[in-house]
Amino acid sequence: MNETARIASPARPKVHIRTFGCQMNEYDSEAVAGLFERGGWAVAEREEEAGVVILNTCSVRGHAEDRAWGRLFALRARAAREPGFVVAVMGCMAQRMPAEIARRCPWVRVICGTRAFDRMVELVERAPRRGGVAIDTGTGRRSRTAVPPRGRGPRVRAFVEITRGCGNRCAYCVVPYVRGPEESRQPGEILAEIGRLAEGGCREVTLLGQNVNSYRACGMAFAGLLREVGSIGGIARIRFMTSHPKDFPDELLEAVAGVPQVCPHIHLPLQSGSDRILAMMNRGYTGGLYRGLVERLRGAVPGLALSTDLIAGFPAETEEDFRDTLRAIEEIRFDGAFIFKYSDREGTRAAGIRPKVPQGDIVRRHAALLGAQERISAEKNAGLIGATVEVLVEGTSPRDPGRLFGRTGANRRVVFPGGTDLIGRLACVTIRGATPLTLIGEAAAGGENA
Repeated sequence: MNETARIASPARPKVHIRTFGCQMNEYDSEAVAGLFERGGWAVAEREEEAGVVILNTCSVRGHAEDRAWGRLFALRARAAREPGFVVAVMGCMAQRMPAEIARRCPWVRVICGTRAFDRMVELVERAPRRGGVAIDTGTGRRSRTAVPPRGRGPRVRAFVEITRGCGNRCAYCVVPYVRGPEESRQPGEILAEIGRLAEGGCREVTLLGQNVNSYRACGMAFAGLLREVGSIGGIARIRFMTSHPKDFPDELLEAVAGVPQVCPHIHLPLQSGSDRILAMMNRGYTGGLYRGLVERLRGAVPGLALSTDLIAGFPAETEEDFRDTLRAIEEIRFDGAFIFKYSDREGTRAAGIRPKVPQGDIVRRHAALLGAQERISAEKNAGLIGATVEVLVEGTSPRDPGRLFGRTGANRRVVFPGGTDLIGRLACVTIRGATPLTLIGEAAAGGENA
C-alpha cells in the first residue's frame, strides 16, 4: 500500500472492482483501487467479500458489453436484499450510455465515465442507497484528471499508461468517443512511475496507449521514451501496445532493435487483409505497406514474434475480401492473433455502412480465421521443442501449484516445475512439449538462478 494511504476503516465496506476489456481498463482499475486505498477503504479480491462492487466496463465490442450487462443483472437480487449494497459502473459503457444503464438497472447507485475516475471515491461515499443514482461522465472537462497508480507492493509485471484517448478515426471504433482525443503523459511522470515500480521489484513494464507510436510530450517521441525507460535500473523487459502500422518511423524501428530491454514481440493490428476494406475502415495503410513494415521489423529484430488483431465480417466484406484476410494469415504467419466478430458500435461510421454481412457468414469466417491461426501458432510452438528459452517467472500455475508459469521475451507462455524462489527471476527453461497456446518445459542451467 502507498505510504500516504490511510489505514482501512473497519466501519466501511470493502470494495471489489471487476474489469472487462483491455489492458487499459486493467490499468484504470488499479488506479481507482489506489484511490480507495488512499481514502482508507479496503479492496477485496472476491466479490462476495465486498459491500461495494464496481464494474469497469468496455464498449469496444458488443460481446464485452453483453458480459457487463449480464453481470449487472446478476447483482440485482443482492442489491434488493441488502439495502446498503452499492453497485457502481465505470469505464467506457458508463461514458457511452449512462442514461440507458440507469434506466435498465435502477439498482445501480453510481455511474462514472472515463473522464471522472478521480471522483470515484466521492461518488461512492455520497451514493444514494435507495431510489437514485449519482452520475458523472466528466462532461466539459478538457482532459481527465491524473489518477496515480495503485500501490500494491511487489509485482513482477506492470502496465504503465503513456497515452490516453485516440486521434485516429477508424470507422468501426468507439474509443475516440468514449475516451476522448489522444493525450500524452509527461515523460517525467511516466519515468518516475516506472522507477517506483522497479524499486518495488517489478521486472517488466508494458507501456500502454491506443497508439503508443504517436506518443509525443515535451519534445520527446516514443523512440526517445523507450530509450529512457531502458535506462531505469531493475527493469529487465519492456513491452508496448498498441502500435499502429501507419506510424512506425525508422527512429522507432532503431529503438526497438537497439534497446536491449525491449522485448522481441510487437502487437501490430492488421484488421483486414483486403485493401478495399482497409480503406473503408480508414486505417491509413494498405496490405502492401503492412507487409513491408513486417519485413523491416523481422530484418531488424532477430526472432521477432508478431501478433495482430483481425475483424471478421466488417460491413460490405465480400468472400473475396475475407479470402484476402485468410491469405494474409497464411503468408505473414503471425505468432498470435485476436480475431473478433464485427459488431456495430452506435455512433461510428461503420454502423451506417451497408450491406451488413449475415451473422452466419460472420461466424463461419471467424471460425476459419481462428482455425488457420491456431494451426500456425501450434506449428510455431512445436518448432521450439528442444530449445532453451529465457522465461520471466511470474508465479505459480493456477491449474497446478507445483508448476511455475511465465513468458518468454517473444510473449509465449511457458509452464514448468520449479520452486517459488524463482518468481520474479529470469530462468532458463528447456521446452519439452507444446500446445497452440503454451510451451511446457523443465528448468535448465543458466539464467538468474545459475
